[in-house]
Amino acid sequence: MTTFPRVVTALASSLTVAMLCADPAPALGQTTTNSVIRNAATGKLQPVQLPSLTGIKTAPFISSGTLVTAIEALTLGAADDRQEAADANSPDDLGAPSLGINPGTLGCSRRNAGAGSTRVNQDCTFRRQAEEMIAVNPARTGSLLAGQNDSRVGFNQCGIDFSLDNGEHWGDLLPPFRQRINNPMTVAQPVAGDSNRHTIHGGPGTGHTYDAASDPGPAFDSAGRGFFSCVAFDVGSNASMLYVVQSPLGADGSFFFNIASAGRNYIVVEDNDPTVFHDKPFITADPYPGSPNRDNVYATWTVFNTGVSSPIYGSMSTDHGRTWSTPAEISGSNATLCFFGLPNPSSCNHDQGSDPVVLPNGDLVVVFTNGDTAIDNPNGQQLAVHCHPSGSSPAGTAQLNCGTPTKAGDDVIVNEPRCNFGRGPEECVPGPFIRTNDFPRIGINRANGHLFVAWQDYRNQEYDIQLTESTDGGATWSPSKTVNPDTALDHYMPAVDVVKSGSQDHVAVSYYRSARVPGENSGATQAPPQPGVQAEPSDYVLAGGENVATPFHFSVVSPVFAPPDGNQAGFNGDYSGLAVDQSAHAHPIWSDTRNADPYTPANGVVHDEDVFSLTANVPDGVATASVGQIGHN
Repeated sequence: MTTFPRVVTALASSLTVAMLCADPAPALGQTTTNSVIRNAATGKLQPVQLPSLTGIKTAPFISSGTLVTAIEALTLGAADDRQEAADANSPDDLGAPSLGINPGTLGCSRRNAGAGSTRVNQDCTFRRQAEEMIAVNPARTGSLLAGQNDSRVGFNQCGIDFSLDNGEHWGDLLPPFRQRINNPMTVAQPVAGDSNRHTIHGGPGTGHTYDAASDPGPAFDSAGRGFFSCVAFDVGSNASMLYVVQSPLGADGSFFFNIASAGRNYIVVEDNDPTVFHDKPFITADPYPGSPNRDNVYATWTVFNTGVSSPIYGSMSTDHGRTWSTPAEISGSNATLCFFGLPNPSSCNHDQGSDPVVLPNGDLVVVFTNGDTAIDNPNGQQLAVHCHPSGSSPAGTAQLNCGTPTKAGDDVIVNEPRCNFGRGPEECVPGPFIRTNDFPRIGINRANGHLFVAWQDYRNQEYDIQLTESTDGGATWSPSKTVNPDTALDHYMPAVDVVKSGSQDHVAVSYYRSARVPGENSGATQAPPQPGVQAEPSDYVLAGGENVATPFHFSVVSPVFAPPDGNQAGFNGDYSGLAVDQSAHAHPIWSDTRNADPYTPANGVVHDEDVFSLTANVPDGVATASVGQIGHN
């Protein structure tokens, strides 16, 4: 360990050079061919490499959903850049009006067959929908809100879905927010009536609208207001933003208030600077009627300081998403856990994949993956911070007040497979030939505040789902255990929630499974036509059990489906979703390729990606270890 200071010094020097060599921001109305996201999509910009005595560790990078969106935006036609006036905001104290919403909204119903599930996205375009999330309305039985990456208009956007009958039928929409004009220098700065600064580094603005969007996230507050988050960016400049919009009382996700082309409402953060790129947000709202922070909305996301760091930031709204607090770095520092941060070596700021949840007392817990482990540790780690939100966002006094990060578990990455999708080797699942990640997901038992975090890693020399529990608000965590009972498969992109059952914790975990390929652990970059690569089937399962008494029993909830192909190849989302309702029924949501595209080979797609969900009882009990087989429990 005598080389430790020298290695840290060298790392600091190299990262400082990367920061100083960043391209300058364009002048108002100008674009640049060297934008952060363009360089990342083409492979010119690569993840930071952290030193390790046992091999180079790759720091977290821009999420694959955003990268895929940018790659496609560089090759597809122009996006919709309509100019529209913003919708008026209705007062919150008028209650829920009757809006004439009908549950029977299902479209293209003949594409709905298989395994008792319902197709969530309702377009008929045979364009990809993937990377899905779902939320349950605590104020209205049967009301669900979902979202996914959605390519129906060419450039990827964030699609929104809603159901009023517990997922039997779905309606959907694309957000009408693409008339937003990037101009953080004037719009995002503090003004009279809103002293919050809605930008990190600012920038002169591009003077035009955003091209594409990614990373959807839904939530409901205790009264039944819906919220939807998404990041938007411009592939020809360094413009990026995070917005969170409101679906008002009575709408139940069927429509959302709009964002003005130059307004401040519903904008969490906006920049046009080569050292800042906003990525991978999730949101949550305080659903507890007795909470001191009832109906507060929280957003967490990754801010890529290009080539240097990627800390987790957070912001909060106390007026139902209209105004947001000044973004603050919340990933913190811990000298016993983090070793390579800048400017402080103990900063835990090589992060990605944050997920927030609200405790019954109104506090907030956020989990994220981190790469700042010790020099003799080739793996990453899952960290958590506990926050004590306070203040008012309209008054400019709102603060998250997050503490020192704690370790929720190890993220074992040694020997994880890599595939080259055109920009260099990336973490992947070789069988379906798709990008993947080890982002943690958090769930809570709202009756007692017990927390559960699930993630995938490679500790068993295959992708398996790990689970840990905290009964003290994230201060300490149980040893992690493997959820899946079956081996000889890859298990990945989990979601987690908990059935409210008093002092007992009935935990639900859903995830994908895929067949493995020969030589998956060889260290060689995987690519077709290697045996099994982009040739192995997949399915999606719902598992459940008590506390962390793993492995859990599971049920297969999807049909067996083929790998994505054509121009949909390489991507089936960065995450899947799961929510448990007040009746203790689970609503897993995933994307699969059961529906065929009849227009091949024009676009190369044989198996179209769509989003599906169902309502099911959560399995229970400890399962017996077995050798896995796709399509079977």
